[in-house]
Amino acid sequence: MADIARHSEHRYGNRPTMKDVAARAGVGLKTVSRVVNGEPGVTPDTERRVREAIDILGFRRNDSARVLRKGRTATVGLVLEDLADPFYGPLSRAVEEVARAHGSLLINGSSAEDPHREQELALALCARRVDGLIVIPAGDDHRYLEPEIRAGVATVFVDRPAGLIEADAVLSDSFGGARDGVAHLIAHGHRRIGFIGDRPRIHTSAERLRGYRAAMEDAGLPVREDRIALGSTDPERVSTAVRELLAAPEPVTALFAGNNRVTVTVVRALAGHDRPVALVGFDDIELADLLGVTVVAQDPASLGRTAAERLFRRLDGVDEAPERVVLGTTLLARGSGEITPH
Repeated sequence: MADIARHSEHRYGNRPTMKDVAARAGVGLKTVSRVVNGEPGVTPDTERRVREAIDILGFRRNDSARVLRKGRTATVGLVLEDLADPFYGPLSRAVEEVARAHGSLLINGSSAEDPHREQELALALCARRVDGLIVIPAGDDHRYLEPEIRAGVATVFVDRPAGLIEADAVLSDSFGGARDGVAHLIAHGHRRIGFIGDRPRIHTSAERLRGYRAAMEDAGLPVREDRIALGSTDPERVSTAVRELLAAPEPVTALFAGNNRVTVTVVRALAGHDRPVALVGFDDIELADLLGVTVVAQDPASLGRTAAERLFRRLDGVDEAPERVVLGTTLLARGSGEITPH
Protein backbone atom coordinates (compact mmCIF):
# COMPACT_ATOMS: atom_id res chain seq x y z
CA MET A 1 0.00 0.00 0.00
CA ALA A 2 2.90 2.33 0.76
CA ASP A 3 4.25 1.82 -2.77
CA ILE A 4 0.84 2.60 -4.24
CA ALA A 5 0.64 5.75 -2.17
CA ARG A 6 4.05 6.88 -3.31
CA HIS A 7 3.14 6.27 -6.97
CA SER A 8 -0.13 8.14 -6.56
CA GLU A 9 1.81 11.23 -5.43
CA HIS A 10 3.77 11.23 -8.72
CA ARG A 11 2.59 13.58 -11.44
CA TYR A 12 3.95 13.09 -14.92
CA GLY A 13 5.25 16.34 -16.39
CA ASN A 14 6.06 17.91 -12.99
CA ARG A 15 9.83 17.63 -12.95
CA PRO A 16 11.83 18.43 -9.83
CA THR A 17 13.51 21.83 -9.77
CA MET A 18 16.62 23.25 -8.12
CA LYS A 19 14.33 24.64 -5.44
CA ASP A 20 13.15 21.09 -4.68
CA VAL A 21 16.74 19.89 -4.41
CA ALA A 22 17.69 22.82 -2.18
CA ALA A 23 14.75 22.15 0.15
CA ARG A 24 15.53 18.45 0.46
CA ALA A 25 19.27 19.02 1.03
CA GLY A 26 18.68 21.92 3.41
CA VAL A 27 20.88 24.34 1.46
CA GLY A 28 20.46 27.50 -0.55
CA LEU A 29 19.60 27.65 -4.24
CA LYS A 30 23.03 29.06 -5.12
CA THR A 31 24.71 26.09 -3.48
CA VAL A 32 22.70 23.67 -5.64
CA SER A 33 23.61 25.70 -8.72
CA ARG A 34 27.31 25.47 -7.85
CA VAL A 35 27.12 21.67 -7.43
CA VAL A 36 25.11 21.17 -10.62
CA ASN A 37 27.47 23.33 -12.68
CA GLY A 38 30.67 21.98 -11.10
CA GLU A 39 31.66 25.32 -9.57
CA PRO A 40 33.95 25.65 -6.52
CA GLY A 41 33.00 26.93 -3.09
CA VAL A 42 31.02 23.95 -1.72
CA THR A 43 32.25 21.72 1.13
CA PRO A 44 32.45 17.96 0.46
CA ASP A 45 29.72 17.21 3.02
CA THR A 46 27.35 19.78 1.50
CA GLU A 47 28.06 18.50 -2.01
CA ARG A 48 27.30 14.96 -0.85
CA ARG A 49 23.91 16.05 0.57
CA VAL A 50 23.04 17.92 -2.62
CA ARG A 51 23.96 14.97 -4.84
CA GLU A 52 21.94 12.58 -2.68
CA ALA A 53 18.92 14.88 -3.06
CA ILE A 54 19.49 15.04 -6.83
CA ASP A 55 19.57 11.22 -7.04
CA ILE A 56 16.49 10.74 -4.88
CA LEU A 57 14.43 13.34 -6.73
CA GLY A 58 15.70 12.41 -10.20
CA PHE A 59 16.63 16.04 -10.91
CA ARG A 60 18.14 16.92 -14.30
CA ARG A 61 19.72 20.24 -15.19
CA ASN A 62 17.57 22.36 -17.52
CA ASP A 63 19.95 22.70 -20.46
CA SER A 64 17.28 24.45 -22.53
CA ALA A 65 17.13 27.36 -20.12
CA ARG A 66 20.92 27.47 -19.88
CA VAL A 67 21.53 27.60 -23.64
CA LEU A 68 18.68 30.05 -24.20
CA ARG A 69 20.52 32.50 -22.00
CA LYS A 70 23.32 32.25 -24.56
CA GLY A 71 20.91 32.91 -27.44
CA ARG A 72 21.13 29.38 -28.88
CA THR A 73 19.17 26.23 -28.06
CA ALA A 74 21.71 23.72 -29.43
CA THR A 75 18.95 22.02 -31.43
CA VAL A 76 18.31 21.80 -35.15
CA GLY A 77 15.26 20.51 -36.97
CA LEU A 78 15.01 18.14 -39.94
CA VAL A 79 11.79 17.96 -41.97
CA LEU A 80 11.74 14.76 -44.03
CA GLU A 81 9.30 13.51 -46.61
CA ASP A 82 8.81 10.04 -45.12
CA LEU A 83 10.71 8.58 -42.17
CA ALA A 84 9.93 5.08 -43.46
CA ASP A 85 11.66 5.65 -46.81
CA PRO A 86 15.08 3.89 -46.77
CA PHE A 87 16.58 6.81 -48.72
CA TYR A 88 16.19 9.11 -45.73
CA GLY A 89 17.85 6.81 -43.17
CA PRO A 90 21.48 7.53 -44.13
CA LEU A 91 20.60 11.17 -44.87
CA SER A 92 19.13 11.68 -41.40
CA ARG A 93 22.00 9.82 -39.75
CA ALA A 94 24.56 12.04 -41.52
CA VAL A 95 22.74 15.19 -40.38
CA GLU A 96 22.63 13.82 -36.83
CA GLU A 97 26.37 13.07 -36.82
CA VAL A 98 27.25 16.60 -37.97
CA ALA A 99 24.87 18.10 -35.41
CA ARG A 100 26.39 15.96 -32.67
CA ALA A 101 29.89 17.07 -33.64
CA HIS A 102 28.68 20.66 -33.15
CA GLY A 103 27.12 19.88 -29.77
CA SER A 104 23.56 20.04 -31.07
CA LEU A 105 20.57 17.74 -30.83
CA LEU A 106 18.58 16.80 -33.94
CA ILE A 107 14.77 16.79 -33.92
CA ASN A 108 13.11 15.36 -37.01
CA GLY A 109 9.65 14.72 -38.34
CA SER A 110 7.84 13.65 -41.50
CA SER A 111 5.72 15.79 -43.80
CA ALA A 112 4.20 12.72 -45.52
CA GLU A 113 4.61 14.64 -48.80
CA ASP A 114 1.90 17.07 -47.62
CA PRO A 115 2.79 20.79 -48.07
CA HIS A 116 0.47 21.87 -45.24
CA ARG A 117 1.97 19.33 -42.86
CA GLU A 118 5.46 20.43 -43.91
CA GLN A 119 4.61 24.02 -43.02
CA GLU A 120 3.03 23.07 -39.69
CA LEU A 121 6.04 20.94 -38.75
CA ALA A 122 8.63 23.51 -39.80
CA LEU A 123 6.89 26.31 -37.91
CA ALA A 124 6.38 24.08 -34.87
CA LEU A 125 10.13 23.46 -34.80
CA CYS A 126 10.76 27.19 -35.12
CA ALA A 127 8.35 27.84 -32.24
CA ARG A 128 10.51 25.51 -30.15
CA ARG A 129 13.44 27.79 -30.92
CA VAL A 130 15.59 25.46 -33.04
CA ASP A 131 18.74 27.20 -34.22
CA GLY A 132 18.36 25.95 -37.77
CA LEU A 133 16.26 23.89 -40.14
CA ILE A 134 17.05 21.37 -42.85
CA VAL A 135 14.01 20.86 -45.04
CA ILE A 136 13.18 18.28 -47.70
CA PRO A 137 10.28 20.22 -49.18
CA ALA A 138 6.88 18.80 -49.94
CA GLY A 139 5.48 22.11 -51.16
CA ASP A 140 6.62 24.66 -53.70
CA ASP A 141 6.00 27.88 -51.75
CA HIS A 142 8.28 28.54 -48.80
CA ARG A 143 7.57 32.20 -48.21
CA TYR A 144 6.11 31.19 -44.85
CA LEU A 145 9.72 30.70 -43.67
CA GLU A 146 10.90 34.19 -44.59
CA PRO A 147 10.07 35.72 -41.16
CA GLU A 148 11.88 32.83 -39.43
CA ILE A 149 14.96 33.22 -41.62
CA ARG A 150 14.98 36.99 -40.97
CA ALA A 151 14.74 36.21 -37.25
CA GLY A 152 17.94 34.17 -37.49
CA VAL A 153 16.82 30.58 -38.15
CA ALA A 154 19.45 29.19 -40.51
CA THR A 155 17.68 27.16 -43.22
CA VAL A 156 19.00 24.73 -45.81
CA PHE A 157 16.92 22.74 -48.29
CA VAL A 158 18.04 19.29 -49.36
CA ASP A 159 17.05 16.92 -52.20
CA ARG A 160 14.74 19.61 -53.63
CA PRO A 161 15.14 23.40 -53.77
CA ALA A 162 12.99 25.93 -51.94
CA GLY A 163 10.04 27.49 -53.71
CA LEU A 164 9.67 31.28 -54.17
CA ILE A 165 12.49 32.16 -51.77
CA GLU A 166 16.28 32.31 -52.03
CA ALA A 167 17.85 29.71 -49.76
CA ASP A 168 20.73 27.27 -49.65
CA ALA A 169 19.99 23.96 -51.36
CA VAL A 170 21.91 20.68 -51.65
CA LEU A 171 20.66 18.48 -54.47
CA SER A 172 21.54 15.37 -56.42
CA ASP A 173 21.98 15.71 -60.17
CA SER A 174 18.59 14.22 -61.00
CA PHE A 175 18.69 15.48 -64.58
CA GLY A 176 22.20 14.23 -65.33
CA GLY A 177 21.67 10.91 -63.54
CA ALA A 178 18.47 10.14 -65.43
CA ARG A 179 20.04 11.13 -68.73
CA ASP A 180 22.96 8.78 -68.04
CA GLY A 181 20.64 5.93 -67.05
CA VAL A 182 18.50 6.21 -70.17
CA ALA A 183 21.59 6.64 -72.37
CA HIS A 184 22.86 3.37 -70.85
CA LEU A 185 19.71 1.59 -72.05
CA ILE A 186 20.04 3.17 -75.49
CA ALA A 187 23.68 2.04 -75.68
CA HIS A 188 22.47 -1.53 -75.15
CA GLY A 189 20.21 -1.36 -78.17
CA HIS A 190 16.89 -0.13 -76.75
CA ARG A 191 14.73 2.28 -78.71
CA ARG A 192 11.34 1.81 -77.02
CA ILE A 193 12.00 2.91 -73.45
CA GLY A 194 9.27 3.65 -70.93
CA PHE A 195 9.55 6.12 -68.05
CA ILE A 196 7.63 5.50 -64.81
CA GLY A 197 8.00 8.40 -62.40
CA ASP A 198 6.59 10.17 -59.38
CA ARG A 199 4.15 13.10 -59.38
CA PRO A 200 5.20 15.71 -61.96
CA ARG A 201 4.98 18.62 -59.48
CA ILE A 202 7.87 17.17 -57.47
CA HIS A 203 11.16 18.78 -58.47
CA THR A 204 13.16 15.54 -58.57
CA SER A 205 10.50 13.80 -60.66
CA ALA A 206 10.40 16.66 -63.16
CA GLU A 207 14.20 16.75 -63.41
CA ARG A 208 14.44 13.00 -64.01
CA LEU A 209 11.77 13.19 -66.69
CA ARG A 210 13.76 16.03 -68.27
CA GLY A 211 16.85 13.80 -68.25
CA TYR A 212 14.89 10.99 -69.91
CA ARG A 213 13.70 13.33 -72.65
CA ALA A 214 17.21 14.69 -73.17
CA ALA A 215 18.76 11.23 -73.56
CA MET A 216 16.10 10.19 -76.07
CA GLU A 217 16.49 13.41 -78.05
CA ASP A 218 20.30 13.16 -77.97
CA ALA A 219 19.98 9.73 -79.60
CA GLY A 220 17.50 11.01 -82.19
CA LEU A 221 14.69 8.87 -80.72
CA PRO A 222 11.07 10.02 -80.52
CA VAL A 223 9.70 10.90 -77.07
CA ARG A 224 6.24 9.38 -76.97
CA GLU A 225 3.92 10.60 -74.25
CA ASP A 226 2.17 7.21 -74.12
CA ARG A 227 5.45 5.75 -72.85
CA ILE A 228 5.61 8.16 -69.90
CA ALA A 229 3.63 7.29 -66.75
CA LEU A 230 3.68 9.81 -63.89
CA GLY A 231 1.76 9.65 -60.65
CA SER A 232 1.92 8.41 -57.07
CA THR A 233 4.33 5.70 -56.00
CA ASP A 234 1.39 3.52 -54.95
CA PRO A 235 2.26 -0.06 -55.99
CA GLU A 236 -1.05 -0.60 -57.77
CA ARG A 237 -0.58 2.53 -59.89
CA VAL A 238 2.97 1.55 -60.80
CA SER A 239 2.05 -2.07 -61.53
CA THR A 240 -0.75 -0.92 -63.82
CA ALA A 241 1.66 1.35 -65.66
CA VAL A 242 4.10 -1.54 -66.18
CA ARG A 243 1.34 -3.79 -67.54
CA GLU A 244 0.09 -1.11 -69.93
CA LEU A 245 3.56 -0.29 -71.26
CA LEU A 246 4.30 -3.98 -71.86
CA ALA A 247 0.90 -4.70 -73.43
CA ALA A 248 0.94 -1.79 -75.91
CA PRO A 249 0.87 -2.55 -79.67
CA GLU A 250 4.55 -1.57 -79.69
CA PRO A 251 5.62 -2.65 -76.22
CA VAL A 252 8.61 -1.10 -74.54
CA THR A 253 11.74 -3.22 -74.28
CA ALA A 254 13.18 -1.26 -71.37
CA LEU A 255 11.98 0.76 -68.41
CA PHE A 256 13.49 3.63 -66.47
CA ALA A 257 12.07 3.89 -62.92
CA GLY A 258 12.06 7.36 -61.37
CA ASN A 259 12.82 6.53 -57.74
CA ASN A 260 13.47 3.69 -55.30
CA ARG A 261 9.84 2.96 -54.46
CA VAL A 262 8.90 2.82 -58.12
CA THR A 263 11.87 0.55 -58.83
CA VAL A 264 10.86 -1.96 -56.14
CA THR A 265 7.36 -2.28 -57.61
CA VAL A 266 8.70 -2.55 -61.17
CA VAL A 267 11.05 -5.38 -60.12
CA ARG A 268 8.08 -7.26 -58.67
CA ALA A 269 5.93 -6.63 -61.73
CA LEU A 270 8.64 -7.81 -64.13
CA ALA A 271 9.22 -11.00 -62.11
CA GLY A 272 6.04 -12.47 -63.59
CA HIS A 273 6.62 -11.29 -67.15
CA ASP A 274 7.24 -13.86 -69.87
CA ARG A 275 10.11 -12.06 -71.62
CA PRO A 276 13.16 -10.17 -70.38
CA VAL A 277 12.73 -6.41 -70.01
CA ALA A 278 15.67 -4.16 -69.27
CA LEU A 279 15.44 -1.93 -66.20
CA VAL A 280 17.41 0.97 -64.76
CA GLY A 281 16.17 2.60 -61.55
CA PHE A 282 16.99 5.97 -60.04
CA ASP A 283 18.09 5.46 -56.39
CA ASP A 284 19.65 2.31 -55.07
CA ILE A 285 17.42 -0.23 -53.35
CA GLU A 286 18.02 -2.89 -50.75
CA LEU A 287 19.38 -6.17 -52.20
CA ALA A 288 19.77 -4.55 -55.64
CA ASP A 289 23.26 -6.03 -55.88
CA LEU A 290 21.93 -9.54 -55.22
CA LEU A 291 18.94 -9.07 -57.54
CA GLY A 292 21.11 -7.67 -60.31
CA VAL A 293 19.25 -4.36 -60.60
CA THR A 294 21.11 -1.60 -62.43
CA VAL A 295 20.60 1.77 -60.76
CA VAL A 296 21.61 5.39 -60.86
CA ALA A 297 22.74 5.76 -57.27
CA GLN A 298 22.59 8.90 -55.21
CA ASP A 299 24.61 9.37 -52.03
CA PRO A 300 22.02 10.31 -49.40
CA ALA A 301 24.65 10.42 -46.65
CA SER A 302 26.63 13.01 -48.61
CA LEU A 303 23.45 14.99 -49.19
CA GLY A 304 22.72 15.07 -45.47
CA ARG A 305 26.30 15.77 -44.44
CA THR A 306 26.76 18.56 -46.97
CA ALA A 307 23.45 20.18 -46.00
CA ALA A 308 24.26 19.97 -42.28
CA GLU A 309 27.75 21.37 -42.74
CA ARG A 310 26.24 24.22 -44.75
CA LEU A 311 23.72 24.84 -41.95
CA PHE A 312 26.40 25.05 -39.26
CA ARG A 313 28.50 27.35 -41.42
CA ARG A 314 25.54 29.72 -41.36
CA LEU A 315 25.15 29.28 -37.61
CA ASP A 316 28.86 30.02 -37.16
CA GLY A 317 28.32 33.40 -38.80
CA VAL A 318 29.30 32.83 -42.43
CA ASP A 319 27.40 35.48 -44.37
CA GLU A 320 27.25 34.77 -48.10
CA ALA A 321 24.67 34.54 -50.85
CA PRO A 322 22.47 31.41 -50.87
CA GLU A 323 24.11 28.64 -52.85
CA ARG A 324 22.85 25.61 -54.76
CA VAL A 325 25.18 22.62 -54.43
CA VAL A 326 24.61 19.74 -56.86
CA LEU A 327 26.14 16.34 -56.08
CA GLY A 328 26.81 13.81 -58.81
CA THR A 329 25.29 10.35 -59.20
CA THR A 330 26.84 6.98 -60.06
CA LEU A 331 25.51 4.41 -62.52
CA LEU A 332 25.91 0.91 -61.07
CA ALA A 333 25.62 -1.71 -63.82
CA ARG A 334 24.45 -4.99 -62.28
CA GLY A 335 22.68 -6.82 -65.06
CA SER A 336 19.11 -5.59 -65.48
CA GLY A 337 20.17 -2.53 -67.46
CA GLU A 338 22.37 -4.57 -69.75
CA ILE A 339 19.65 -6.87 -71.13
CA THR A 340 19.42 -6.41 -74.90
CA PRO A 341 16.07 -6.04 -76.72
CA HIS A 342 14.06 -9.17 -77.50
